[in-house]
Parts: sequence; structure tokens; C-alpha cells
Amino acid sequence: MHGRPRKPEKPENAAASAAKAEKLRLLQSQFLSNHHNRIYTKEALEANAKLLEINPEYYTAWNYRKLAVQHYVAEAGSDPQAIKSVYDEELRVVEAALRQNFKSYGAWHHRKWVLSMGHSSLDQELRLLDKLQQLDSRNFHAWNYRRFLAELLNRSVEDELMHTEDMIGINFSNYSAWHNRSMLLCKQLKENDTGLTSKDVLSNEYELVQNAIFTDPDDQSELIISRKQCQGKCPLYEYRGLNIDLKEFPVVLYFNQAVSGVRSSTVTVKSFNVTWKPLSPSNSLASEIWVAYLNLAGEECHFEGPITVEFCIGQSQGILSSSGSPYGKPLRVAFTVTKEPIRVQDVEGHNPEMVSWEDPNFCADEVDSGVLNSDVSFIKERKENKESTISEWQKDTISKEIAGFRDLLSIKDYKIGKLTLARLLMADDALSFPYGNRSVHSAEVLELLKDLTKSDPTHSRYYEEHISLVLLQQLTSSEEMLRRHLFYFKGANTSSFHKPLCLRLNNLSLSRLGLFNKLLGVQMLDLSNNELQSIEGLEAMQLLSCLNLSKNKLGSFTALEPLRHLKSLKVLNISDNEIGSHSIDTRRYLFSSPLSHNEAVVWDPDVVPSDAASPTNYWEAFMLFKSLKLTQLDTIGNAVDDGRFRSFLVKIMPSLLFLDGQKLV
Repeated sequence: MHGRPRKPEKPENAAASAAKAEKLRLLQSQFLSNHHNRIYTKEALEANAKLLEINPEYYTAWNYRKLAVQHYVAEAGSDPQAIKSVYDEELRVVEAALRQNFKSYGAWHHRKWVLSMGHSSLDQELRLLDKLQQLDSRNFHAWNYRRFLAELLNRSVEDELMHTEDMIGINFSNYSAWHNRSMLLCKQLKENDTGLTSKDVLSNEYELVQNAIFTDPDDQSELIISRKQCQGKCPLYEYRGLNIDLKEFPVVLYFNQAVSGVRSSTVTVKSFNVTWKPLSPSNSLASEIWVAYLNLAGEECHFEGPITVEFCIGQSQGILSSSGSPYGKPLRVAFTVTKEPIRVQDVEGHNPEMVSWEDPNFCADEVDSGVLNSDVSFIKERKENKESTISEWQKDTISKEIAGFRDLLSIKDYKIGKLTLARLLMADDALSFPYGNRSVHSAEVLELLKDLTKSDPTHSRYYEEHISLVLLQQLTSSEEMLRRHLFYFKGANTSSFHKPLCLRLNNLSLSRLGLFNKLLGVQMLDLSNNELQSIEGLEAMQLLSCLNLSKNKLGSFTALEPLRHLKSLKVLNISDNEIGSHSIDTRRYLFSSPLSHNEAVVWDPDVVPSDAASPTNYWEAFMLFKSLKLTQLDTIGNAVDDGRFRSFLVKIMPSLLFLDGQKLV
């Protein structure tokens, strides 16, 4: 647990473990018989207590005791002493179980149930809890139970804050005490009965945290200062220079957190009937990304030349965040779509051409980055209107903290100090946006994270993912930076593919993707020669038609699941990955067919070769590719790739024209 390797059992302890297991089996068999026959004798309850002392996580045994309590309370009638003795015995049994396992969910839940009956001394319970917390002051079960008791006792927030301060004084690293303190402060700010402003409360608390950090710099408990998200004026999105051969034009809503309730009544689109769909990997009804498709080929779409599409977000209530907060200020958004018919001379005699990702096929002449960075006009508008959404206290506090940690690191080199400084620098960049360069601290942050990767190899993957996000933030922070990675593709010869724009993020050692909200206009993306194991979030890029994921570390077709949402995708390169090299968790198929949750795909077992070495790989591939309309696919260089698998791909994708660099007949 927590990075500690599990030690093998010593031979001398094996006999004792076997005897304990046999005793547990006998007690369990006896208990189940009593439970089935509703036997609540003294002997039955004593055997149950012994069982729970050995295994406090046996929920059925705790539920049996609840039934037994109800039985004896009914027999006691109106005798208060008899009733109290029944509940006191339950508290004794729970205490014995907790001495064996202080982190038993079942034991703590049963103790709460006993206390809620109202026949036990709450003051005595609080004193007992203080003794238990001396054994393990950071146990979150005990802190959760303390909040339960404080509510029953109607203890003041101030008294509980004093208790947390005492516990923190004993051990600065008591994260559970810090967490309890944050909950109490939220309650205090909500009730607002102390006369203090939120700034006063946060300033006082910040001083306490700062003293704790500089007293014990190796402590890893942290304070996170949050700020409210404010809605500004909506930008006018213009996709300049995009040539899209689509009958349905995707409109993407990208929220800063998962929301539900996005539908035609809460997000209205003028002149179009649309259905909003969440793009969630878990098929949840809440998502950060929502998409609707404008039918540009429908009978109702009679227009020539440019048309302005307007939609309003949040005009009627119903959009809720994952925490239950309603969407705030309504926004009106507009963009322009130009519908042009394809000329006959452009398609007559046309021969499809294979897309090659070689360097000579790309040029950087007069690349317009505005088509990708739709934030730019919004940033300028916000600057001109001088709409400040950041308090001076927040900026001053972050600046002082950055200076303090820099001083501390000049005296002592320690991991948590470097990580905290990196986070503070990233927070300062985020607070400065949109009034400054969001990557002003990126060089220092990258240096800190790279040092941590070397000094703390156990968590290197975590640091590498943050390095990737900082690099992406850096290259999308300005048009000048973005242009260095933008190229026109010269190889295609159709009018719909007339000089498409490609964002080349290859050879950057990226292990994580992000900032998709700034890349929604990308049609061609090169992510080759990186360290990617997942492409989560890529489903937001609804205009993407060509994607190169070759030479990464993708381990299965499941890792490519986001691609199923990309209706425009035509060209895909996943060559030289690790697909088929790792075992696949098939437990999700235990109670259904592999595709039973996917209404759009009908499984055809006949397409899988009878002698296939790994049928699961075929299931995963079928699930991914059957819903795509690819014309070009490269899979060579993966463990799963062989002649039988390529024949399988041809069968399930009739639209395929090129496979592994060869034109299909």
C-alpha cells in the first residue's frame, strides 16, 4: 500500500494463518446457519462477535446484529435500562472489532447506527474517540466519525477548529486534520455568523499553513487556493480558411468541468434542430465536452453563401455541474458557415491519393494560426474591456508564496518543495490569463519537473505527464509559438483537401494530451514519436480527418476508444505501437457480449478467424473500427498485426482504400 512492496509470508507464520482461516470458516458456517434460521440467542451473538473480531469487514454479520438488536429491544419493551444495555453491548463489540482493524468501514458504520438510536452517551463517545485518535491521529474514518458526533452534539465550528489546530500542532503532516479544517472553514464561510469576511478567514488560515510549511518543509499536506470561474462576453468564432467536406458540421461545447442537462431547451441553436450528445469515455450523462451536428445537407438547410449560426447557452435553467451548481450567466455565441457545392470538374477523373507523413510533404509558408487558436479574439476583447476577475489578494499571496519557496529551496533541496513551487508557478500563470502570457513561468516549471523526474523515479510518470501539459501550454500560448508547429500538407490533390493545415506535435516526448479546447479547429494532427499510452480527450477534436499516432506506447485498441466519436476521421496511422503486446482485462465481458453496450455496432462472430491467437484483440478492434469510415489505416509494427488480422480489418471496413501502405484492390 502507498508504494510499499508486499512482503511474502514467513514459513513459521503459515501454520498460524491456516489455523485462523479454519476457525474463520467454522464461525462463518455457524453464523450463516443462525442468520438463516433467525436465531438470536446469547451463544449465537457471542459467536457472531468472535467472527467480527477476526473479520470486521463482514457486512452481513453486522446486519445480522442490527436484526438481533431490534429483536431484543422489542423484548425489552419500555425498560430503558434493558434497552441501554443492548446498545452498550453493541458499542463494546464494535470497539473490539476496531482494535483489530481501525479502518473497518463496517465497524464504523455500525457504530454510527447505534449512536443514531439515541440511547448512548455522546460525551463518553467523544472521550473514547480522543483515545482512539491518539493511536492513529490521521485515520480518516475517525475524523469522519468525529464530524458525525459534532453534528449530534451541536458543537460549534470554533470548538472543532480549535481541536484541529491542536492536532496539527502535534503533527503538521496530519492531512486528515487539514481536510477536516477545510470543511469546517467552508461551513463557517457559508453560515457567515462570525462577522469575518472570506478574505479575513482565508488570510488567517493561509498564515497558519505558511507557518506549518516553513516549520516543517518536508511536510506534504497542502492548501489549495481556489478562485471562482467567471463568465465573460462570448467571442465570435470564425474558422478562417477551413475547407470541410462534411454533410454534418460539428458544434462543440467545452466546459471547464463535467456538466449535465445540455439539451435543446438549455442550449438553443437558431434555424437548426439539433440533439446534444455528451462525449464521455464512461458513457456518463455528464461530460466536459458536448457536441451537436448541424445538418448542412438537409431539406431545411436552403441557403447560399455565408450564414451566421447563433446559439445561446444557459438561457433556460437545467445545466448542472457535477457538484450540483447551476450554470451561471447565459452566453450567446455565433460563427459563420459557408456552404459551397463541389464542382463537377473537381471530382471527374479523381484518383484517391494515399496520405504520407514524411517531412517533404509539409511546408510552413504563410501559415495562419488563427484557425486553431480561437481564444485570441476573446483575449483581446477581455483586455480592452479590462474585466478583472482576479483579486489583488490572490495575486499578492501567490507571488509571496513563490518568493518564499524559492528562498526555502535555496537553503534546502527537497521534493515536495520543488513540486509545490512548480504548482504555484502554474497557478500564477493561470491567474494572469488572459492579461499576460500563460507560459511566462514554463521554463522554470519544466526545470523543476525534470529535476523531480530524476530525483524521484518512483513517480516519474506523474512528472512526465505534467511536463507534457506544460509543453502544450507553452506552444499554444501565442500565435508565434503555435506557428512553429503548423504546416500545410502538400500531398493531397482534391479540392476538399486543398492545402489542409497540419499541427505537428511529433518528437516532443509527450506522455499526456490536453488543452483540446484550443485545438478544436485542427483537421490534421501528427503525434508520432511520443510516449503516449492514452489519447483521452481527443474526442473533442470533431474536425479531425487525419491522425498519426505511430511510434507511441499505446497498448491496446481500448486506448483508442476516443476515436469512435470522430465522424470526420478518414486517415489513421497507429503503426509501431504496443497493441497486442499486453494482456487485456476481459472481466467487463463476463455478464454480456463485448459489444452489448454499443447499440451502433452489431457483432459478427464470422469475421474472426477460427484459429485466431487472441480473439479479445479482434473484439476490441471490431468495437473501434466498425463505427469508423476510414479510407487509410496503418497498423504495421504492432504485435497484433499479421495476415489474418489485416484480412479481418478489410472485412469490417469496406470504406478502406489503403492498408499498411498498400492500395487495396
